[in-house]
Amino acid sequence: MKNYSTDNIINIALSGHASTGKTILSEAIMYNGGSIHKMGSIEEGTTLSDYREYEINNQHSISLSLMNLEWLDKKFNILDTPGYLDFHGEVKSAMAVADFSALVVSATEGIDVGTELCWDYAEKEFNIPKLFIINMVDKDQSDFDSVLSSLQNRYGRTVFPFTLPINQGPGFNQVADVLRKEIFTFKTDGSGDYSEAVAEGDWSQKLEDMHNELIELIAESDESLLEIFFDKGELSEEELRSGLHQALKSGGLIPVFCVSGATNTGVKRMMDILARYAPCAGDFEKVIGTNPNSGDEVIHGPSINDSLAARVFKTISEEHIGEMSFFRVYSGKVNAGDDLRNTTRNNSEKMRQVYFMNGKNRKDAPQLIAGDIGAALKLKNTHTGDTLADPKGLILLPKINYPTPNMSLAIKPKARGDEEKIANGLAVMHEEDPTFLYRVDSELKQTIISGQGELHLNIALNRITERFHVELDKEIPRVPYRETITGKAESKYRHKKQSGGSGQFAEVWLRVEAANRGDGIDFKNSLVGQNVDRGFVPSVEKGIHNICDDGVIAGCKVVDVKIDFYDGKMHPVDSNDMAFQIAGRHAFIDAVKSAKPKLLEPIYSIKVKIPDDAMGDIMGDISSRRGKVQGMETDGHFQIINAEVPMANLHDYATALKAMSSGRGMFTNEFSHYEDMPHIEAEKVISKWETARAAGE
Repeated sequence: MKNYSTDNIINIALSGHASTGKTILSEAIMYNGGSIHKMGSIEEGTTLSDYREYEINNQHSISLSLMNLEWLDKKFNILDTPGYLDFHGEVKSAMAVADFSALVVSATEGIDVGTELCWDYAEKEFNIPKLFIINMVDKDQSDFDSVLSSLQNRYGRTVFPFTLPINQGPGFNQVADVLRKEIFTFKTDGSGDYSEAVAEGDWSQKLEDMHNELIELIAESDESLLEIFFDKGELSEEELRSGLHQALKSGGLIPVFCVSGATNTGVKRMMDILARYAPCAGDFEKVIGTNPNSGDEVIHGPSINDSLAARVFKTISEEHIGEMSFFRVYSGKVNAGDDLRNTTRNNSEKMRQVYFMNGKNRKDAPQLIAGDIGAALKLKNTHTGDTLADPKGLILLPKINYPTPNMSLAIKPKARGDEEKIANGLAVMHEEDPTFLYRVDSELKQTIISGQGELHLNIALNRITERFHVELDKEIPRVPYRETITGKAESKYRHKKQSGGSGQFAEVWLRVEAANRGDGIDFKNSLVGQNVDRGFVPSVEKGIHNICDDGVIAGCKVVDVKIDFYDGKMHPVDSNDMAFQIAGRHAFIDAVKSAKPKLLEPIYSIKVKIPDDAMGDIMGDISSRRGKVQGMETDGHFQIINAEVPMANLHDYATALKAMSSGRGMFTNEFSHYEDMPHIEAEKVISKWETARAAGE
């Protein structure tokens, strides 16, 4: 591969809903660029990007893949991303380093929730230009016009077709080109080659009209071009070329292409247009970050002559290779052997080996310049999201905000002694995938893993099992209920123990009453006289706090109780710290049981985005989970439901939503508050705890 300047590097994030054909489209692109000699197959597990064993077994993308090719004197870095919502952390990683997002839409299904999400990431979060690729135009039910119309209705009139199908459906091989006002006929041998012909009949006038409309849209994105257009009624070829690039860069024009990745139809023409007009790495005007020491804003220029700023956007850990860090250089350059600074973790890194990547295939890169993307092997302490910088020009780039988890599982080893293997496996999975989270919950006494859905978690656990040779059991995480009281009560408890020698004696008198929600445990003493030495007050408080952590009626934390230690008795010899802890603990247990105790359950706010036709099922399901709908709104072809649902009934919601919406729904959730638990439900929890305690569990 020859050396390319920053202006000649184009970084493309292929994104979109699941099953829109992104991986096969990337195969066609790579084949056209000569990077592979034959297009691979998902069914046979031979594609360049879905090379990992777990992707081959599941027959779909799970991790993003980096590939590169040369086309019309430009270098394309292709970032092929998964479509399933469980793996949208990968999509965010790709968009964080892309020059633009190519949103792939099915010609049979149209806009889906994955399309919406990817648009929002590109538009609102990463502020990068966008284009649409309507793929699978060779399918039986292909309806390009309908899909184009829905895209324009949803995203505005700047969504404009550059190519249109002449004969969509099986046998699709002809494309009308708006820029050239010509008809392109593609060979049916999969080569992607095409011949050009003048448009005739209705297509001649249609393309003339659309070409004029396109020129007007280009002119509208630049005031000086708009004046020329109004004065002359047209733009020169040079004005059109520069104006088109500027319109795509600014988002004033959002191209739409029609292709079939599977038959390699329309793909080469799309690549031609992207090479000539698409936003490129050279369009970055500046790199903005902060000084990691002072927090002050730091701005780098985007050229190779500026100080280095690079972001690690993906980490993979291969058993026989080690950790590989994928990164984009925004400014400056990285040479093999360079000593760099990881400004996120404040440590130094030596770039021993730097590579260009094509799926799993790597090629030595003597250097990576501003705008390029590559990988480094065996960095000692650098992970996804970290910034690499020149030690003499420190900069810290903004973090990537990954999706929050929407499903959790509790795990434990089947065999004793495997805890360390599990800990290593969990750490490796998190370093590869920041949306996979884990924690050891001291309250629930469980190891909790969290992620984007059942598929996400199961694949991560399967990988841990296979790589670290450890068997895992899964279970539903316990729910962090809370215990509190509704009334007032008093109790007196005497702890007396005599077993030869000095004994134990303490007597504690308590009053308890309900506190306001959120006040926690409010302990005070109103002791008078000398019945109890004031030195034993902390002992009583410690005993009470210990039982508040352990629970009284259901093994859950006790909250929002006012406690008054108002009297008691002691013995001049047998009273000690432990005796008063025990007495305080038991006095509190008796008081709580007499003060009308109750359970509180955690309530989560959920926001569900679904297609119109799934509305009835989703509403009914929320009701069956004891949920309360707080409001609804319309967003294009989608409905958004805001609801509050008890955490206990959310553990399988990601799976249920996928089933009810045929994979077209998504939701987010966050903790809202605690509220009173219905008596019948509370009794079930209490009874289950009492049974487990009696069994010694």
